[in-house]
Amino acid sequence: MTANTAPDLLDLPPLGAGHFARIEDKVAALMRTRETVVTMQGEALLPLEACIRSAVRPGSTALNVITGPYGETFGGWLRSCGAEVITVTAPFSGAVTPEQVAEALRAHPAIDFVSLVHAEAATGNTNPVAGIAEVVREHGALLMLDAVASVGAEPLLTDEWGVDLCVIGGQKAMAGPAGVSVVSVSARAWERIAANEQAPRRSYLSLLDWKERWIDGGRAALPHAPAQLEMLALEQAADRVERAGLDAVIARHRAAAAATRAGVRVLGGVTPYVVRDEDAAPVATTLRAPEGTDARDIVAAALAADACVPVQAAGGALAKEMVRVNHYGLEADREVVLATVSALAEGLRALGVPVAEPGEAVVAAGKAWDAVIEG
Repeated sequence: MTANTAPDLLDLPPLGAGHFARIEDKVAALMRTRETVVTMQGEALLPLEACIRSAVRPGSTALNVITGPYGETFGGWLRSCGAEVITVTAPFSGAVTPEQVAEALRAHPAIDFVSLVHAEAATGNTNPVAGIAEVVREHGALLMLDAVASVGAEPLLTDEWGVDLCVIGGQKAMAGPAGVSVVSVSARAWERIAANEQAPRRSYLSLLDWKERWIDGGRAALPHAPAQLEMLALEQAADRVERAGLDAVIARHRAAAAATRAGVRVLGGVTPYVVRDEDAAPVATTLRAPEGTDARDIVAAALAADACVPVQAAGGALAKEMVRVNHYGLEADREVVLATVSALAEGLRALGVPVAEPGEAVVAAGKAWDAVIEG
């Protein structure tokens, strides 16, 4: 009879308030914030919606920046709160600029809330948050940042940039759990939330409930039973990043993106969907399928060559044209990236797409990885 080697996840000692608070502090350090944080017991869409419903009041004006599917989701929430929504968009092949945001703010001086995604894993682009945050701060609006896919993969300077509401999850670059997430809340944001009569109360979406029952009480007593397994996993993920060094973890993700893009450019057949390197997210590289070839077929052929490589087709309307290569967390690894480039090469050749010799693409990817790590 085979021995049971599964980890023992039952009968754990209770997770007390002190331990819960220490986990929050570890994650706050990764976010580079000294503001108060709320650790919500659910996937990151929970605090993202909570931020919008807490800080946006009926009749207000909000600016929503769309560079991927999550920005589109935010727009729906903002409208349901009764806000007039001004939209700034950029093609999924690029990023929005601070100048675009500044122009929208000048044209609509009533804007008092701005929602922005840092990195979009789904579309492979990343936005220049530092510059955008500066113009938002000068305007006086609150800034909400979705940093789920960027924390641990690229610099996230929450306090230095002046981000008022910053949401992270552990499931991407931190290689942690998806079932718990954290939002930092600035003093300015708390004031806005407290003044909003429509802010959720006695609700799973309520930030104010957490503040009153947890933060204002000195984090001495948890308001309800915590998601213990997810919290412990989040702590382990934060500890692993700390042991490796945040700068080193960020460098691995930068190297993974650079290597994937370099390998694909030598290979041919597919091309980077995000045109400029500086707009490319370090967590995922998206690729444009060649004319007449379905991206889903490329993914299937690549997985037939190597079932372990982290490739998938995009979702929704992009499914036929976009291949997504994930290289976040433990997949931000030199050997994984090289294997992925090789599998893409074999898959494209199997479909009859003309490409360069796979070995040349793999060598190019390896050189690009080494240049980032050694540079």
